Amino acid sequence: MSKKIAVLVTDHFEDSEYSEPVSAFKEQGHEVTAIEMENGKTVKGKQGKSEVVIDQSIDEVSPDDFDVLFIPGGFSPDILRADERFVQFAKAFMEAKKPVLAICHGPQLLITAETLEGRDVTGYKSIHVDLKNAGGNLHDEEVVVCQNQLVTSRQPEDIPAFIRESLKVIG
Repeated sequence: MSKKIAVLVTDHFEDSEYSEPVSAFKEQGHEVTAIEMENGKTVKGKQGKSEVVIDQSIDEVSPDDFDVLFIPGGFSPDILRADERFVQFAKAFMEAKKPVLAICHGPQLLITAETLEGRDVTGYKSIHVDLKNAGGNLHDEEVVVCQNQLVTSRQPEDIPAFIRESLKVIG
């Protein structure tokens, strides 16, 4: 069954952490919507290999419109978490126990949303202390699945495991 996947993304995302999972999700028939501050804007990956045209602005969407949330890494999540609209959007998915997929620095948005208390999680090594301070149970593993709802990974090398487990959770 096709799922609607919201992707929170802005400039300086990690190219492969966006493009490879999104490609895999689309191959499985899922609908992917890129969300940022401005509809129609083109955002660029930090490696300069990927560009994403934003499908909808954060003001045009509701968490109720989607089944799954995907947060790619890079600097994008740190930029987005400064905007309360993105924080509340992510928080709504966690509170509703909808699937949330976050790789590398992606969990930064979940840290700011204060939704990781008691959750099994991983992320890029530079945010390990932040994940622990947010109350998460840190596991330094390529992919961590918590309560068949939250999927997190550490870095680009973990993408195959991240995709595999994300697709299982999406169903």
